[in-house]
Amino acid sequence: MTSPRRRDAVANREALLEAAARVLRTAPDASIDAIAAEAGLSRRAIYGHFPSRDALVSELLARGTERVSAAVADLADPDPARLVARLGFALWREVAHVRLVARSLVTGPWEADVAAGMAPVRRSLREALARGRDAGVFRRDVDVDVTARLIEETAIAVLDVAVDGALGDDEAARLVAVSALGLAGLGAEQAAAVAEDARAADRGEIA
Repeated sequence: MTSPRRRDAVANREALLEAAARVLRTAPDASIDAIAAEAGLSRRAIYGHFPSRDALVSELLARGTERVSAAVADLADPDPARLVARLGFALWREVAHVRLVARSLVTGPWEADVAAGMAPVRRSLREALARGRDAGVFRRDVDVDVTARLIEETAIAVLDVAVDGALGDDEAARLVAVSALGLAGLGAEQAAAVAEDARAADRGEIA
């Protein structure tokens, strides 16, 4: 049986990680003091759970990559264009974690660890792009790996704008999907239509 003291420690750790996610989402360089204040804990209490700020961020990133990978793990769609859009929507649903993870993909000491954790997501995107290219749906003049990288960078930019408050959640999610499809080679109207189909598929309205 778990002791009350142990339960309190677990609850404090979870509260700390949730507070860190909130703070780092808008201020990636926030200090340990800022995170402690958001969590309602002392600096000393934080160091009781994590030996350093880097250890705290590392744990948060590990959870973020797990959530993102889980969000796309079971996604399947016979239409490669719709699948790309659905991948974008699935990632957006984890936006609180994605932004921190996304920034760490390209900078910081956790780049290699985060990239490894995000490998299933990147693989799903590349497979969908390759399938669409082979079916004549997506462009053939740009390598799949290059297109996938451009989609990642564009998604990060959309996330940044959305977190700054310039876009609502629904519009940001749509923009992630439409931008990905545009980079893959679809025209604006076609990309918008596919994005709407992807929303319908996520709601179970399309098999």
